[in-house]
Amino acid sequence: MIITLTPNPSIDATLSVDQVVRGEVVRAHAASREAGGKGINVSHAIAKAGGETLALAPCGENDPFLQAVDRINVPFVPIAVDGFVRTNTALTEADGTTTKINELGPELSGERRVDVEKQLAEHAHKADAAVLAGSLPPGAPVDWYAELTAQLRDTVPLIAVDTSDAPLRALGKRLESAAPTIMKPNAFELAQLTDGDGRALEADAARGDYDSILRAARELVDRGVAEVLVTLGGAGACLVTADGAWAAAAPKVTVRSTVGAGDSSLAGYVMARVADKSFAECLQQAVAYGSAAASLPGTGIPSPADVDCARVEVVALDTPASSPRV
Repeated sequence: MIITLTPNPSIDATLSVDQVVRGEVVRAHAASREAGGKGINVSHAIAKAGGETLALAPCGENDPFLQAVDRINVPFVPIAVDGFVRTNTALTEADGTTTKINELGPELSGERRVDVEKQLAEHAHKADAAVLAGSLPPGAPVDWYAELTAQLRDTVPLIAVDTSDAPLRALGKRLESAAPTIMKPNAFELAQLTDGDGRALEADAARGDYDSILRAARELVDRGVAEVLVTLGGAGACLVTADGAWAAAAPKVTVRSTVGAGDSSLAGYVMARVADKSFAECLQQAVAYGSAAASLPGTGIPSPADVDCARVEVVALDTPASSPRV
């Protein structure tokens, strides 16, 4: 089973517009509202694939978010909290450009944080993997992901973390003692961890030059992260481990919305890891899932019928000295 924790879940509202023009009235020609948040999206993809998953998130007992989760058929454990789950709004333009406006979310008190940790520990014993993902709500310590990872390391075989900004930097400072198994930064998040230039990393990847990304990712591997999955949008993704590195270009798709694409990539990767596939196959499935999600409207979470791994070519970027998996 793959469990997920979304400390700051959301209702994802997606508005499809022709073009966003500042200061003007912009009319939406389509709209959707779905349960979201990074961990919720990961569990959604796993559930659609017929996998066993359980999503945990803070949520009040009368929150409409409960019905939203029920509609997407994701097994869910709500952890009581005051206030309502936030709404994140995405404006998706005709050319695929997505602008996101994210609310802060309700405050998580110290008592509620303890409740989250207890629930996570209770279900961790049954888990093959745990995914901790998304922003942290007001009131949560900035290094909470490091604390949670340290608590889970002796219980869960695979721990993946996907976050950004201050929580990501705080985790980065504690990798020697609290490194997760898997980290999934994009180019800009990788730059946050390594004092690099995210735009330069992304531009290098678009040209097929992965050297700068490999150097940055290996800094994390050297500090204890077993697997660094760097998602690169339309350029695909790279995977770096102690034993090797691989790149996969994204297949050409018509981009309809990028909301949830990174989460789908992580879901594809973790499902492949739990199935004991090779690292190359894990990367292939990650890119296939992310590309499929980008071709769907709204928070498009793909089903297996949407995913075509055969269209994703994986290239080894160096020769592993030894690898038990590839």
